[in-house]
Amino acid sequence: MSYQEIIEQIAKEVQSTPIQGKVADYIPELSKVQPEKFGVHFCMISGEEQTYGDSLEPFSIQSISKVLSLTMAFKLMGERLWKRVGVEPSGTPFNSLIQLEYERGIPRNPLINSGAMVICDILMDYYDNPLMAFIDFVRDLSGDTSVNYNEKVAKSEMEHGFRNAALIHLMKSFGNINHPVEKVLEFYFYQCALEMNCKQLATTFLLYAGHGKHPVTKNEIISVSNIKRINAIMQTCGFYDESGDYTFRVGLPGKSGVGGGIAAVYPGSFSVAVWSPCLNSKGNSVRGINFLEDFTTRAKASIF
Repeated sequence: MSYQEIIEQIAKEVQSTPIQGKVADYIPELSKVQPEKFGVHFCMISGEEQTYGDSLEPFSIQSISKVLSLTMAFKLMGERLWKRVGVEPSGTPFNSLIQLEYERGIPRNPLINSGAMVICDILMDYYDNPLMAFIDFVRDLSGDTSVNYNEKVAKSEMEHGFRNAALIHLMKSFGNINHPVEKVLEFYFYQCALEMNCKQLATTFLLYAGHGKHPVTKNEIISVSNIKRINAIMQTCGFYDESGDYTFRVGLPGKSGVGGGIAAVYPGSFSVAVWSPCLNSKGNSVRGINFLEDFTTRAKASIF
C-alpha cells in the first residue's frame, strides 16, 4: 500500500469518529476556527509528496514555531545556550509558574512557554529586528515568501497573555531575561501567531528529517549533531506533559501547537504535518495524535 493510500484511509477513519476535545479558547481569536477542519501533508526527502483534506488552509502554528526559533538560537550560541534553558521534560503544564519558581528562573526546556521566551530574549541579542529575521528564516526553509504572522491572533494573545507576562517577569527577577519584558513578549506573541498551512509546515520540517540540510538547496543550515539534539528535545518535550504518552503511541520526534497543528519527522526519511483544531486537556490535537499513531503503525514508520 502506498503512503497516499495509507494517509487517505486513516484520515477518513479518523474523521468518521465523533469530534473529541475542544478548540483553544483562551486565545479568543483561535476559538473562531471550525472544529471539523482536518489536513495532512507528507514530504519525503526524496521529493515525494502526499496531501489530504484542508492541507492548504493556513492556521496559527503556535508552539510549533518554538522549534524554529530554537534552531536559530542554537546555531548562534552552540552549547552556551543550555546555561539559560534546560533540556528535561517539564512534567507540568506548559505555563507552570510553580516549576519555574522552584528552578530559579531556568525553564525546563525550550519548548514550553518560559523556555521559548528565553529563546526570544537570546535572539534579540543578535538581531535588531528579530521578527523580520525569524520570518525570513521560515520563508527560506518553506520556500514560500507568503508565510506571515497573523496580526489578529498576535493582538489577541497580547490582550490575554497574563500568565505569560507572569512567567517572564518571574524570569526577569532571577536575571534570565536581558531585554525589556514588553519587547520580548511582543516578539514571543508574534512568533506564536505565525500562520502556515500543512504543506508549508511539512516542507519546513524537512530540515529536521534531513539532518540539518535545507529542504530545497540541501546546503547545511545547522550541524548534524545539533539537529540530533533538537530532534531529541522534540521527542521528549514536544507535547508538553503528554510527551511520554505521545512517544509511546506515535514514536516520532514532533511538536504540537494549540492551533491544532502537529509537525513530526522520521530522521533520514520524511516529515509530516497534521492539522485538526480540537485539543485534549494537555493542549494537543486529539485527531492529530490519533492519525499519527495509526500512520506510524501501518506504515511501520516509528523510530523505535
